[in-house]
Amino acid sequence: MPKLQRLRTDAFHAQKGRCCYCSLPMWNASPDELKPFGLPARTANPLRCTAEHLVAQQDGGKDVAGNIAAACWLCNQRRHKRKSPPSPEAYRAFVQKRLAKGKWHPPGVAKLRVKPRASPRSAG
Repeated sequence: MPKLQRLRTDAFHAQKGRCCYCSLPMWNASPDELKPFGLPARTANPLRCTAEHLVAQQDGGKDVAGNIAAACWLCNQRRHKRKSPPSPEAYRAFVQKRLAKGKWHPPGVAKLRVKPRASPRSAG
């Protein structure tokens, strides 16, 4: 497994599968991982786990554990598309404020249940 992929996977597990910015569950290997949360695989793309360089590579950030966090694709893309990406702390505060207003994720993702559905009990 390539180093960056391993670091991303380690961060994913350390963060209990939650995005470091929006705190929503992410998928690592397959969008089907989000089915227990009520999200169909076809709408799960924005929640794909990515390796987030806390200090961007263009600013000298390295592929090391202390510089890699797990972020959903949408949060990662939106942070680094900015002319001057904010610090991870400032960006998290911004994302949380937008989430509270319901103005961050697309509608299908925004109504994602935070807790997974309970498993159906066996009759018997």
